[in-house]
Amino acid sequence: MCDPMDEYAMQQLKEFEGKKFKNIAKEGLELAQDEEEKKRVEELKKSTEELCKIVKDTLGEKVEKVVTGERLSSSPCVIVTGEFGWTANMERIMKAQALRSSGMSSYMTSKKTLEINPSHPIISELRKKVEKDKNDKTVKDLIWLLFETSLLTSGFSLDEPTTFAARIHRMIKLGLSIDDTSDIPDQQDEDVPDLEVDNE
Repeated sequence: MCDPMDEYAMQQLKEFEGKKFKNIAKEGLELAQDEEEKKRVEELKKSTEELCKIVKDTLGEKVEKVVTGERLSSSPCVIVTGEFGWTANMERIMKAQALRSSGMSSYMTSKKTLEINPSHPIISELRKKVEKDKNDKTVKDLIWLLFETSLLTSGFSLDEPTTFAARIHRMIKLGLSIDDTSDIPDQQDEDVPDLEVDNE
């Protein structure tokens, strides 16, 4: 349902023929589970509590909270909005309004929740790195990359695309074993702030 009219219609249409509608782009999505599955999910949530705290501390005000979710199967994390807030699609529609005032931007931004998939190998390895050394600079860089890629895949736009591009370039250099202090000119890297920024 990607048509702009769908966003307005579904705010009023709560159910149809006894079946309630649930927006999967918002938090609070509960999937049917048996007792064994519930127990497994609780154990996974407990094991990622420390990681969630580190991710929240790293991202600061960029996200309202970081939680462990159960909706994901192949992605490491996703950005969801509050149950009664605007979705990424609605935020995009409102930002495109020709007659909007500049004062609208304060309440136009969705309150974002980063929902992580504890079963994903990336999250598992990140959790191990946090347990080994919570101040590891690589962990912070990876958290920012995961957050920004989640913004894109969840339908939001990036505030600073050049910073995101520079992070990707650094990852490519790492993958190609290129020394970051080499003589290869990289215009974008010059203006990029240190990735280990304290957001407090």
